[in-house]
Amino acid sequence: MQPNTEISLRDLTPLDWARFGAQEMAYIRPVTVNGTQAVAIHAADGTPIGAAPNEALAIAAILQHEMAPVLVH
Repeated sequence: MQPNTEISLRDLTPLDWARFGAQEMAYIRPVTVNGTQAVAIHAADGTPIGAAPNEALAIAAILQHEMAPVLVH
């Protein structure tokens, strides 16, 4: 029988995130900036790292910076 290795992402420390690959992942979410729809780009730990006018450009920016886009729902 395997030990329970499930962990809540909310409980990860900054060191845990670094080990998890937070520097290599980014997620996007829709936002409104000055009344205009945009897409915010965040590091895996939630730190805002950029924005784009649409999802396709946000994903392209993430890939250009050699990071992996991650879906969060």
